[in-house]
Amino acid sequence: METFFCNYGLNPEFRPRLEAAGLRVGGLGEDGAVRVLELAGHPCFLGTLYVPQARPEGGPHPLFLALAAAARQRAAQGAPC
Repeated sequence: METFFCNYGLNPEFRPRLEAAGLRVGGLGEDGAVRVLELAGHPCFLGTLYVPQARPEGGPHPLFLALAAAARQRAAQGAPC
């Protein structure tokens, strides 16, 4: 569960086309609306409509920790994100 206060969203009519092009829905809102998109096969591409930095708990959000870990791993392999 994440804080969501956005007036924008994915038009559901475009979801099938985006998924066919390689985007994967990684999270939905309580109303079933898309809140997270990932690019299949890409270690560092993730788009959210929630605000991970606004969570009430302290410390970095797991999303940011995972992105940093993926970037470190890719850099160690000589591949950029």
